[in-house]
Amino acid sequence: MNKNNAKTLAALHLLLVVYSCSGILSKMAAGFSFLSPGFIACYCGIIGLLGIYAICWQQIIKRIPLTTAYANRAVTVVWGMVWGVLVFKEALTFTQILGGVVVLLGVALFAYSESNQNGAPEEKGGR
Repeated sequence: MNKNNAKTLAALHLLLVVYSCSGILSKMAAGFSFLSPGFIACYCGIIGLLGIYAICWQQIIKRIPLTTAYANRAVTVVWGMVWGVLVFKEALTFTQILGGVVVLLGVALFAYSESNQNGAPEEKGGR
C-alpha cells in the first residue's frame, strides 16, 4: 500500500466516524417531542453530517476502489456499539462483541486479500 492510499484510508475511517455520529443524533432526537427545538436541532445536525459525508464520500471514491470503500463502511457497526456504550451507557452482550470482532476481521481480511492481489507481480509473456 502506498502512502497516498494509506492517507485516503485514514480519511475514509475518519469520515466513517463522522457518519456514525449521525446515529447518535438520531437516537438523541428520539428523546424529544416531535418538532420541538431539540428534535429540530438534532435533525439539522443529522442533515449537516450526512451532507459532509456525501461530499467527502465522493472525494474518497475518486481515490480508492468503490469495493474497498464499501467494505470499510462495515466498521460503522462497531462505531455504533462504541457510541452506545460511551454516550448512552448501554451494555454490550457477548454476541454483540463477537459480531463486532467478525466485522473487523472481515474488513481486515478484505484489506489483506486486496493488498496481496495488488502487490502480486504481473505475469510476463502471454498472448
